Amino acid sequence: MSETRSDGELLRAAADGDRRAFEELYRRYAPWLTARLRGRCADVGVVDDVVQETFLAIWRGKARYREDGDVAGWLWRIGSRRLIDALRGDGARGRLRQALSRLRHRDEASAEERVLAGVEHGDLAGALVRLSPELRAVLQATVIDGLTTREAAVLLGIPPGTVKTRAMRARKQLREALT
Repeated sequence: MSETRSDGELLRAAADGDRRAFEELYRRYAPWLTARLRGRCADVGVVDDVVQETFLAIWRGKARYREDGDVAGWLWRIGSRRLIDALRGDGARGRLRQALSRLRHRDEASAEERVLAGVEHGDLAGALVRLSPELRAVLQATVIDGLTTREAAVLLGIPPGTVKTRAMRARKQLREALT
């Protein structure tokens, strides 16, 4: 009969280069982490990449478990942060840059490209600059980067309710500034 090692024992052994311990840890938690992340992101490819990056960080020693909580929570923190990073990289900001790049290389801009250019250079840009840094950060995360309220809360280190309140205040201030 084989002895089942605790999560903490597996993590310590994996940190010391024990490949079998790492594989056991992966078998225990990769399906769970994948399911949790898919609840936050519909793109299966992004989720699979994030799960792999999470476990690679453990294997390479970039993520160290300090034994101050359960392993699932620790893995969730690593995975959710990596998901936010992945979503931010592929978010609306990247699409804005692509649209502006196309705008610069064509004679006539589409309506969408004119609106996007106005975000960066027009009245909206001035109104955004006048927002407080806290309100601007929430709009950046939720509108520009396309994150959910929960993802923005994790990213900004504030409760989800605060994200919602700040987003509402920011939209109100923008409406007033643009009318």
